[in-house]
Amino acid sequence: MVMNDAQTAAPAAGPSTSPAPTPYAFVPGVTPELSPAERRQMMFDSGIPEELHHQLGVLGISPLAAKMGIIFQEMTVARMVATMPVAGNEQNAGLLHGGAHLVLAETLGSIGAVLHTQGQKPVVGIEISATHHRGITGGLVTGTCTPIHLGGTLTTHEIVMTDEQGKRLSTAKITNMILDPSRR
Repeated sequence: MVMNDAQTAAPAAGPSTSPAPTPYAFVPGVTPELSPAERRQMMFDSGIPEELHHQLGVLGISPLAAKMGIIFQEMTVARMVATMPVAGNEQNAGLLHGGAHLVLAETLGSIGAVLHTQGQKPVVGIEISATHHRGITGGLVTGTCTPIHLGGTLTTHEIVMTDEQGKRLSTAKITNMILDPSRR
């Protein structure tokens, strides 16, 4: 893959229980301009099955999700599952940043809403909230997203983040609005 000015090669992974970082590093304040081949490769690297590539937005996977190391394990309307490393996503006290929980939750819930529309209608998040139950300082976090409501104009999903032992770290809820593409 050819890297552009907005990307540089990520450093090699050292010994860790976390997976190796993706080969993408991003320059703050610059949205990477990927070729179609690079976009396709980034989606594969993020665990997105090829049959879903056409349903996702112009960037495929969001640059933020890629930066945070989010890797999809399961992607259906009924259930979305992804992992995210704690390493690189901590706040200054060494715990996983609360905002990182929300990025994982919004990524899962928003893509779940897109899959509900079969990629035919744009969706936008209109509300997100989270309760943090416990902190984590290392390893992988798994987010599991299930729909609460799948309507014609709104979707609501619950996302539960757990550690590698299955202990609940946080619970989030996101509501997305399904937009009418003819009104854009």
